[in-house]
Amino acid sequence: MRRRLPPALRLREFALLWTAVLTMRFADAMVAVAVGWQVYAIHRNPLDLGLVGLAEFIPLPLLALPAGHLSDRFPRRTIGAVAIGINVTIVALLLVVTVHGARALWPFLALAALSGVAAVTGSPALSALTPEIVPTELLPGAVALRSVAGQIAIVAGPAVGGLLFAISAEVVYAVAVTLLCIALVAVLGLRHRPAVVTERAPGFDELVAGVRFVLRTRILLGAIALDLFAVLFGGAVALLPVYARTILDVGPVGLGVLRTAPAVGALAAAVILARRPLRRPAGPTLLLVVAIFGVAIVVFGLSQWFPLSLVALGVSGFADMISVNIRSTTAALVTPNELRGRVLAVEWVFISASNELGAFESGVVASLVGTMTTVVAGGLATIGIALSWTRLFPSLARMGRLEDLRPEPV
Repeated sequence: MRRRLPPALRLREFALLWTAVLTMRFADAMVAVAVGWQVYAIHRNPLDLGLVGLAEFIPLPLLALPAGHLSDRFPRRTIGAVAIGINVTIVALLLVVTVHGARALWPFLALAALSGVAAVTGSPALSALTPEIVPTELLPGAVALRSVAGQIAIVAGPAVGGLLFAISAEVVYAVAVTLLCIALVAVLGLRHRPAVVTERAPGFDELVAGVRFVLRTRILLGAIALDLFAVLFGGAVALLPVYARTILDVGPVGLGVLRTAPAVGALAAAVILARRPLRRPAGPTLLLVVAIFGVAIVVFGLSQWFPLSLVALGVSGFADMISVNIRSTTAALVTPNELRGRVLAVEWVFISASNELGAFESGVVASLVGTMTTVVAGGLATIGIALSWTRLFPSLARMGRLEDLRPEPV
């Protein structure tokens, strides 16, 4: 049985980390369902949902650089375990709030902000652990396996959370606490690794070292910026309710299926990459799949036939997952270990901000020029950006196989 597992999962350390990622993401997806339902039920005001998202996002730009520096100076296993422990506390407090009626908004806002702190603290450290415990030749497959765990949670977590919520909200939070405790035990089971030793005293230069490294490493900057603009202009998820209600006329059930379609495509790509990591030149492949993502968004934007819309969204998720795999593996391989936490924190800020700003941009433009026009124009802009990147970032366009990448000098 063990021989049938992907090579990276045969490593004890990575198997524990993968288990932690799966259980954490699954718990997060379940909790999101329960919190969304409870928050909306308080005032029946969609703004409250936006406030919860904003509260969770605010710590990101404020704490990302210090969190990245922290993960480069202290054992990453310890920082990850502390972040998971904070999440256990948050979900336990949500359980307490629920038992007492969940009639006020402020506890959800406060716990959302604390959740943002836990996420920004733990994510750079936990992400940096993968290249630390997995050999270089297995890293592309390991990154894909992490994506498999995340996509399984995205596809199945909300459904399981909804079913448990039908029993009671308390059951959702109790199961989530159990899953997070499993994640905590898995991370604590990793072998202790000492912190990266540096002779430099902590200061502003050390804090922004990750930013400077990204800006001067053209391959990495190009990969991150390409993903940022693709999500910023090509993201159609924020407008799916409009398509479900007024364009495709499929109702709330259809909306749920539309939201699931990109995740299904992404899961399929992640499974393929986990079994057969990318062997062809990564730079041209990255530009190609981003262009395919743009084409899929254009097709979705123009479609008024539900099956075609689902296929287009599935293709967009499939292409996006290949892009994410290339970008994440590139970041892990070209970054020296002593900078990895800070660089991954910068990457995380870019990608998270693009998701939030992309949703905002789509909503504003759609209110001005119409939903279909916005989505189609965003897809075309994504295609144009992918084509222009060959001139703006020629080193990225010429990048060869991922396994040939080596850390850039600090």
